[in-house]
Amino acid sequence: MIKVIFACVHSAGRSQMAAAFFNQLTDPSQFRATSAGTEPAAKVHPEVLTVMNEIGVDLSLAKPTLLTQELAKDARMIVTMGCGENCPYVPGVQIIDWSLTDPKGQGLEQVRLIRDEIKRLVVDLLREKGWN
Repeated sequence: MIKVIFACVHSAGRSQMAAAFFNQLTDPSQFRATSAGTEPAAKVHPEVLTVMNEIGVDLSLAKPTLLTQELAKDARMIVTMGCGENCPYVPGVQIIDWSLTDPKGQGLEQVRLIRDEIKRLVVDLLREKGWN
């Protein structure tokens, strides 16, 4: 099982969308993505729920999770999105950073653009790694 962690600050926007796309586009018997954050929010941002629902992805049960060494220890890769210095270093785990705008408090048009960019990045990652 290949485990990938998508990490942002609140685990309530960018990383939730990325993990959802990754899990949607890969074989669940071989891959699993998790969303995590350095300062998890209480719930997924409402604007993220809205734009993901627009494309048939329900994140209403998703829960922001704290990014810890324990969570990351068996990951193959961590994709960071704005957690910067607060993201834990895990020896042997590949780290990739995506510079993405935080969708929190943004208008729906902007959040849709962020969503679409995240999906493109996930598709590109899967193609690059040969995981699709």
